[in-house]
Amino acid sequence: MKYTYLAIDGKNKKYRSEVVADSREDVKRILAERGMTPLEISESKDSVNDGQENLPWYKRDVNVKEIHEVVLDKKKVLTTCHQMAIMMRSGISLSMAMEVMLDTEADKTMKRILTIVSNELYNGVPLSQSLGSFKTFPEIVISLVAAGEANGRLDMAFENAADILHRELTLSAKIKSAMMYPLFLVGLTIAMIIVMSMFVLPSFANVFTSFGSDLPAISKAVMGFSDFMLGWWWLVLIIVVGIVVGFRSLIQYNESFAMWLAEFLLKMPIIGPVMRNTYIARFCNIMATLTDAGVSILKSLELSRDVITNIFMKDCLNQVIEDVKIGTPINVSMSHYAVFDSILVSMVRVGEESGMFSDSMHKMADLYQEQADESTKRLTDAMTPAMTIIVAGMVGIVAVAIVMPMFGMYGVVADSAH
Repeated sequence: MKYTYLAIDGKNKKYRSEVVADSREDVKRILAERGMTPLEISESKDSVNDGQENLPWYKRDVNVKEIHEVVLDKKKVLTTCHQMAIMMRSGISLSMAMEVMLDTEADKTMKRILTIVSNELYNGVPLSQSLGSFKTFPEIVISLVAAGEANGRLDMAFENAADILHRELTLSAKIKSAMMYPLFLVGLTIAMIIVMSMFVLPSFANVFTSFGSDLPAISKAVMGFSDFMLGWWWLVLIIVVGIVVGFRSLIQYNESFAMWLAEFLLKMPIIGPVMRNTYIARFCNIMATLTDAGVSILKSLELSRDVITNIFMKDCLNQVIEDVKIGTPINVSMSHYAVFDSILVSMVRVGEESGMFSDSMHKMADLYQEQADESTKRLTDAMTPAMTIIVAGMVGIVAVAIVMPMFGMYGVVADSAH
């Protein structure tokens, strides 16, 4: 049965929360173990669904079944891990840290998750097992917490989890920032073409026709494109959507094509090095953090593989994992795949032979992150002038298509005046 209580601790600070217990006496016992004195104890309805059935569907919060499937933003999980790391490093017990989190958490969904976790902790469920039942916590975080429970260093576990999430968010932000300007230029160009074709050029076409002016070839081509866009825009939309859906379906259902595309992307000039260095930096960083926290090499490899989105590189790591299972050193297995360069293989070998594997991985993570940043900068430096030239070219073609007939009209007007 679930009970709601209001209690005070030794410092007369009040806490209101819920706990699962068999009776009110059990609630008093649980609170006494926490060093708290109950002021009020009352039976509670389901803490998640209480009152929800009386609300319209769009105001209802996530229910018990759904809340385990919810995936919150990584920034929210990062904040939670960071706060837990600070409190546990300060010597606060896990139970008290959870109480503080419940009192200070503003996000309703995260608060409901933490309420369930807190209740399960008081019923003897390990923290890693409780967190693992929620999809919002990545498997890497779960493994680090499990390792922290095993070695008694939950503070380091949460600190390492926060560090990994922070690096992942920083890396994603850099990639998005690098692609923002080129995408903006592409969108601007497409919008300009649509506006010119549908609104500007038709007006000029009517003017040219009224004067009986013979349009230049470039003007006729642009006008023809304008007429096609006005009359067949729905067909263009269907074709674009069909191409996108077909391409995505081909990637999803044709494994050989998806594998070929993933390998091709890694080999592309400029773009390939950015993707490859980013993936390897992510792999090395997670390997270093997990092995440093006491997670086994095999489990670390599996978790590091799961954060790689390129299926070709992931397939290579699958083969490495299978080799490691039968006793093959990691560096020997990696040397069979060109996607792992000689520097990475050499440093993995040094780490394995010296017993300083996590240190080697930390250094390689920093090295490849620097290379990824440099590759990203080269990509943006190359794309910016290229996109500017493309936009300028399209604007120039439309401008010439409009200006040339205007000069022709001057001649027609002059002739008619004579």
